[in-house]
Amino acid sequence: MAMSGGKDDGSPMMEMNTTPLIDVMLVLLIMFIITIPVATHSVDIDLPTPSPNPTNDVDPVKNKIVLTQNGEILWNGEAINQNQLVANLQQTLTFAVEPELQFEPEPVASYDLSAKVLNIIKGSGVTKFGFVGNEQYRTFGKAG
Repeated sequence: MAMSGGKDDGSPMMEMNTTPLIDVMLVLLIMFIITIPVATHSVDIDLPTPSPNPTNDVDPVKNKIVLTQNGEILWNGEAINQNQLVANLQQTLTFAVEPELQFEPEPVASYDLSAKVLNIIKGSGVTKFGFVGNEQYRTFGKAG
């Protein structure tokens, strides 16, 4: 790239040399980038502190729903139908402390029945719900 040094007639050069300014700007830019603190993606959460005197006087009540391969719905080991399931779920909502509802279909239970029972549970308004026994499905394609 050619630079003109002005005219040979002795008149001063009217264009400013910006090369040193660009060099200074790049050095400052690098310094600013180096001094920026590392971005941390953390969220501060105030966790509750454990109580020094835990109260284990009350054993939480749990209800377990098991779906069998024969298409039966078992409520704590007793066979019930879908209407009785709705009644049992509504009854658990009347307790002072809502019991935990555990859902465990057998490995070869009907998917259609599982979907129907989950819709019944969802519509009942139960808030303490959990899936149990999922560890038996760790390897895909192996039942139980």
